[in-house]
Amino acid sequence: MSEDISSKLPWLQHVVSQGPQPLFATISGAHLYGFESADSDYDLRGAFVAPLDQVLRLRGPNETISILEERDGMELDWVAHDLSKFARLMTKRNGYVLEQLFSPLVVHGGPWLDELRTLGEGCVIRHLYHHYNGFVSNQRELLEGGEETAKRLLYCYRVLLTGIHVLRSGEIEANLTALNEEYEVPEIGDLIERKRSGREKGALADGEAASHQPMLDSLQARLDAAFENSQLPDEVTSFDGLDDYVVRARLELGRG
Repeated sequence: MSEDISSKLPWLQHVVSQGPQPLFATISGAHLYGFESADSDYDLRGAFVAPLDQVLRLRGPNETISILEERDGMELDWVAHDLSKFARLMTKRNGYVLEQLFSPLVVHGGPWLDELRTLGEGCVIRHLYHHYNGFVSNQRELLEGGEETAKRLLYCYRVLLTGIHVLRSGEIEANLTALNEEYEVPEIGDLIERKRSGREKGALADGEAASHQPMLDSLQARLDAAFENSQLPDEVTSFDGLDDYVVRARLELGRG
């Protein structure tokens, strides 16, 4: 964890404590992806355990909470799902929640997070391809539709390399800097430098976005090939374990 994040940790933990009983909280967004700038906001994501007396009511609890707080011109956005919803999403080839689960930037964790990560390994399946393929297709549409920024290009590269990597290795890796050490895409270094210097929202030079299209096409083809050749299982292998975990966590942590 960087020195900057460590200095913000008391604030991050304070925000997490304002909602229901947190199960875990990790940092997502630009800080996780490895191309944060000095003024990047903090995206906190995770899961909480709704009180048992709320779960048993006819209306049930709110399954998602969102707390937004600002300090020194910087925003912190804490968004979390109740454990049952989070566990369901884990089984739905949802790379986004798995990236949150396996984020190394932990604000609130412990044995419950460790166990959930072990169960999460059984949710890493080859059909995560559909998540990453759909995600990058959307990002490329935005890029081609006028959002020609370094930030948008970085999201395209990050999603493609994360998808390729998980299908090849079974490992969720969302940090683009770490990914590029293995995949060595020359275009990425300059884009990360622009993003970190705070110039990511400026328009790209004329023709610059177009110059990246061949590399993006190549990586998308590699994503397709990784799906065809992946040795990952087709179905979640830890569903029953997740089911038992949700019950235990609810009974032990949801009693208040």
